[in-house]
Amino acid sequence: MFGLRRWMATGVCASGVVLWAAETQFWQQSSKAEFEKGVLERLALRSDGRLTLGPETKELYDSPAAYLWTVARDAGGNVYAGGGPGAKLLKVTPAGQTSVVKEFAELQIQVILPAADGRLYVATSPDGKVYEVQPDGASRVFYAPQTKYIWALARNAKGELFVGTGDKGEVHKVTAAGSGSVFYRTGETHARALAIDREGRLVIGTEPSGLVIRVEDGGKGFVLHQTTKREVTALALGPDGSIYAAAVGTKQAAPPPAPPVAPAPAAPAAAPAPAAPMAARPPTGAPAPVAPVPVAITGGSEVVRIEPDGYPRKYWTHAQDIAYALAVDAQGRAWVGTGNKGAVYRLDSEALHTLIWTAPPTQVTAFAVTGDTFFAGTGNPGKLYQIGPKLVREGTLESDVLDAEVFSTWGRLRYRGQGAVALSGRSGNVSRPGQTWTDWSAPISAAEGGRPNVAPARFFQWKATLTGDGVTSPEIEWVELAYLQKNVAPLVEALEETPPNYRFPPAAAVPAAKTLSLPAFGQAARPAGSKSGAVSFPTMQWAKGYLGARWRVSDLNNDTLVYRLEIRGVAETTWKLLKEEIHEAYYSWDSTAFPDGEYRLRLTASDAPSNPKGEALAAQRESDVVLVDNTPPSITDLRAQREGQRLRVQWKAADAWTVVTKAEYSLDGGEWTPVAPAGGLADAREAGFTLEIAQVNPGEHTVAVRVEDEFGNQSTEKVVVR
Repeated sequence: MFGLRRWMATGVCASGVVLWAAETQFWQQSSKAEFEKGVLERLALRSDGRLTLGPETKELYDSPAAYLWTVARDAGGNVYAGGGPGAKLLKVTPAGQTSVVKEFAELQIQVILPAADGRLYVATSPDGKVYEVQPDGASRVFYAPQTKYIWALARNAKGELFVGTGDKGEVHKVTAAGSGSVFYRTGETHARALAIDREGRLVIGTEPSGLVIRVEDGGKGFVLHQTTKREVTALALGPDGSIYAAAVGTKQAAPPPAPPVAPAPAAPAAAPAPAAPMAARPPTGAPAPVAPVPVAITGGSEVVRIEPDGYPRKYWTHAQDIAYALAVDAQGRAWVGTGNKGAVYRLDSEALHTLIWTAPPTQVTAFAVTGDTFFAGTGNPGKLYQIGPKLVREGTLESDVLDAEVFSTWGRLRYRGQGAVALSGRSGNVSRPGQTWTDWSAPISAAEGGRPNVAPARFFQWKATLTGDGVTSPEIEWVELAYLQKNVAPLVEALEETPPNYRFPPAAAVPAAKTLSLPAFGQAARPAGSKSGAVSFPTMQWAKGYLGARWRVSDLNNDTLVYRLEIRGVAETTWKLLKEEIHEAYYSWDSTAFPDGEYRLRLTASDAPSNPKGEALAAQRESDVVLVDNTPPSITDLRAQREGQRLRVQWKAADAWTVVTKAEYSLDGGEWTPVAPAGGLADAREAGFTLEIAQVNPGEHTVAVRVEDEFGNQSTEKVVVR
């Protein structure tokens, strides 16, 4: 039933005033792409098209920063956030009180990492430092790596702090006392993301090669995976020891080596000028510290799950969304925060993911997670949100608009799913819903659905409302509307004859088996019909005396059509049947049964196969004049005479209906040779012909002449010369 409803079923609807097509149409929406065309409010949408209630979301802090690049939650339940421009450390208490704990001298805060005793490690950029911030707000510089950027922090069970930097791609290790040095050189430009695996080993994500590197305590590095993207923006650990890596951007080919530079001529010694600092280039998915807007990124995103045994599996990809944030919930599912549409995805499995929430800001840039509660930082503008742990109690989806193409009456509106779901509908005769449409119908919540009490019209829209208890959610798999178009007569757009002496192959005596070509996955198949008027024609075959006709007919109802073809002479008043119950858009017949002359064809197209008896509609069209000509031209006044070694031959040809198009001669049974008419043009029904045959031997000769008209009718005559 699920699949069949996508196509067409037969129903009956009687009307005492207007005629309606008898084939009920079904508009079903069930895929993610179809639901995304509508307006979702507080609903989550899974990649296979399942709709459920989304999580509760609450804005905790509207920060003065354009972007919040980091979010963290300490053991006391306080949530911290930071970003830029303006390196302000923001705090939200469990009671909802907000404050600015500290403002640092650098442009922005890049990372916040809580320690178990209530202290915070706060990393700033550019030319950043790592600050230690006490619970009372007192702070000091804990470590200064002397690098352009600090991108990430991680802390192991020994209390050692790892600092991921750029633009040399180094990771520094800092002791609990604040003494540090370079621990690992990635060979990349940036060490963008850090994590500590369950064995206590450091994991690094890099740019521009998009590497995930694991480093042993002794500093030995091993590449776990090279992503297909340029930059690893985030790392997260699963409860089973797996590693999730989010990567973004298109990798660029390495530039060719620069040609050697010739040494400059020696110059007098002078005091050296101070070296200008080299301009640092941030990663593609990271903020440019000198501006609040991230660098534009192409190539989309991917999330790779590296299994505990080291096997990498691509878990999620998106061609446009850019993954900034990554975290794992209490059930071990990865969540991805993206831009530039503010989408938050939950990766339910390797094959399924769910669009959980679309934030009002354009980027979701950072996550902190505690159990089933997520805290999200955003960019453009910079805000702090809480996601969950409860679900919203109500969510809605307003579908896109169905264009029935014809004035229609609306049938049963129903859904497949479970839980408290109510459907409503509205209709109108303009494509955009508004005040000129009907009001929403009364909710339909019965399992078998119901008919929305709205006016017949051309356009329709449905609305689904899901209601839950904050813990469990209703679910929708698909929504379906039955509707019936007003029956409209077919339109015969064209009727024309085909070239004479050719016929269409006979139609199969037994109707061909019905076939169906399946569409691409996730797309609905549509019934093959005549709505578009497009049709292909078989190759015609030579058959002397046959004539044919073809036609193009459209039907707005997509009804199955049947045809009747008739003929009459131009001077006649009564139509004679050529063929009825024609199911193809063409027909050919033997014209030798008709006297030569001018005729017209009349085609009648009926939608009777799709409508009850008495309710079918038909349309007719007459053709231009069709000529029947099966009589060959006449040959008269054929004569030949010898003139020395030449033969001179003359004759006349005439046809009652068509032009004499061709003339030939043959001497003594030889090959036929073309002859031009007098004047050179074959453009008349009567023509005279003269030919001279040179170098003819003495004796008796036979000359045959042959003429042909436009319909291929031929006559042959001969003359003997002695």
